[in-house]
This record gives sequence, structure tokens and C-alpha cells, in this order.
Amino acid sequence: MKKITIYSTNTCGFCIQLKSYLKSKDIDFEVKMADEDQAVAQELFEKSGQLGVPFTIISEEGQDDVAILGFDRPRFNQVLGIS
Repeated sequence: MKKITIYSTNTCGFCIQLKSYLKSKDIDFEVKMADEDQAVAQELFEKSGQLGVPFTIISEEGQDDVAILGFDRPRFNQVLGIS
């Protein structure tokens, strides 16, 4: 099973679009708010090398993590096997 973690902020329009899209596909995800917790912002920077959001990490046991910056719908569809 894939674990999806989205780094987000309260004012990010693309973050809202991404979360809405995944909900419409009944896909569960965890949200980490970079603008509410300095430790999350630091974690975001360490994982991505920048502070842009949405930044999503898709993990699956036995597979390399997939990192996606922004709301790249075709990439999400490909990685998650949805259309």
C-alpha cells in the first residue's frame, strides 16, 4: 500500500487542488503543514532542498520513494495508477 505525505501551507492554491483531487479519487494521504510548524518546514527543506509546496512523497514498501513538486496531475496519475 502506498503512503502519501503532502507538505502544504494554508495559503497554497495548488495544495488545495491536489488534496481535493486525491479526495475525489478516494486516496488517503497525510498532510504536514509547513507554515504551522517550524520542524515540518525544516523537514520539507531537508527532503526537497527548497520550501516550495505542494511537495509530495509517495512511499511503498520495497520501492524507492517518489517525490513530486507541485500539482503534476499526469505524474500523480502515473505513480498512483489512476486516471
